[in-house]
Amino acid sequence: MTHTATTPTVQLSRPLRGEDLRAAAGPLHVAVDERVAARLGRGREHLRAVLADDERPVYGAKTGFGALVGFAGRADEADQCDNTLAHLGAGQGPDLPLPVVRAALLVRAWSLAQGLSGVSPHVVEGVAAMFGSTFTPAVPRHGSVGASGDLIPLAYAAQALRGRGSAYVDGVRLPAADALERVGLAPLELDGRDALALVNGTSVTTAALSLALDRVRACHRAAQDLTCLLADLLGCAPAFLDARLLGAFAHPGAAVVGERMRGVLAGVRASGERPLQEPYSLRCSPQLLGAAEDALRYADGVVAADLAGVSDNPLFFPDDDAVVHGGNFFGQPAAYAGDVLAAVAASVGNLVERQLDLLVDPGRNTGLPPMLAAGPGQQHGLQGVQLATTALVAELRRTAVPASTQSLPTNLHNQDVVPFGTQAALRSHDGAELLWLLCGSLALGLRQAAHVGARRPTAAGTAALLDRLAAAIPPVDPDRPLDAEVRLAAELVTGLGC
Repeated sequence: MTHTATTPTVQLSRPLRGEDLRAAAGPLHVAVDERVAARLGRGREHLRAVLADDERPVYGAKTGFGALVGFAGRADEADQCDNTLAHLGAGQGPDLPLPVVRAALLVRAWSLAQGLSGVSPHVVEGVAAMFGSTFTPAVPRHGSVGASGDLIPLAYAAQALRGRGSAYVDGVRLPAADALERVGLAPLELDGRDALALVNGTSVTTAALSLALDRVRACHRAAQDLTCLLADLLGCAPAFLDARLLGAFAHPGAAVVGERMRGVLAGVRASGERPLQEPYSLRCSPQLLGAAEDALRYADGVVAADLAGVSDNPLFFPDDDAVVHGGNFFGQPAAYAGDVLAAVAASVGNLVERQLDLLVDPGRNTGLPPMLAAGPGQQHGLQGVQLATTALVAELRRTAVPASTQSLPTNLHNQDVVPFGTQAALRSHDGAELLWLLCGSLALGLRQAAHVGARRPTAAGTAALLDRLAAAIPPVDPDRPLDAEVRLAAELVTGLGC
């Protein structure tokens, strides 16, 4: 593949970062340097020595899979590969978002590149080469319990890289063999150990969780900014952000959020027309958003560990001549973090929706017209948008039902406990998208409030935010469909697209 000066580069010899996974949505240069090649060669040589020893068992290379581990596997390595992947072709549902699939394969490539999985060097090189194109396997959403890795979704990815199943090129779904030919990639050849190593990790879970965390963090910052703009437009006193008050609260997240919001509101002047104590959606916003900050820091730690960890079974340690069978494919940390992230999205989304409800209510918005309509009755302003936000919050609450507590035994009780980390991560990914739309809805409402009589913001930070919105979005006067402008406003305040 040809790489331009503007193509991002990821080195598999260093730990992955969240920005690497975001960059994987488009063409990316994934570098397999000499250190990685040496690790892979040493690991592969060790695997060969172990497989040659009839006295040393190796799960999935010499045996059947899962509950059938007590039976011998296929003697031919190509047959063992086919058997590994064929029986996992049981996924259902819509295809996963393409950025999630590409991010998952980057996570998988990094894990394999650490040399502890015994894979053929050309496997890592082949996955790395995929990123120079827009080739993306078509992977169904449903099928993983996140307990032996994301077996079923990663099997679809592996099959596509072999030229089987389906894949996307430039967003168009094609037979995988045609897609590979279109981008100039050769089908990936795998043996039994290669195939198992590709599927036996929680890479889909990690990828979805990392991408969700990025979006929720961006929305969390946007919610702070939008709260400040709401307070300034309405003329609220900034006492709810007082450093002494939040210091006495003693929660670090509240102090961090309060400091940032005070910076956005620097120079604000209260109108003197608001009640002594604002509704909780304003007055308690630093406490709520601060608690979200503390929770997000927990998720930060889980994602960082997942991106720096090897997820597979068994692991091969050439320096110790050891093959260790265990459970490094068990996605419990991501399950907890995904549930926490979904809860954060739901609570911050509820806050944003309540703030929009306050803004459109003439009984609480310092006399602005109902629904921020330029001509109430003849026009309806934000009425449709406000109605849609109610539906979005209801959907957010559904996505926040914990997945990590839903363990069900499967696989003849070989997997008698499972984390459902994949479901937790994908639900948090869904919730992040809904939260993004809610932020766009409030941003659109604030822009409209300035048109129908709200005062000019008195703080430089809030004035700049309003000006940026006003420059991109005309007033709602007369009424018009606002679906696209909700998304535009969300992009403006979060810095992230759809």
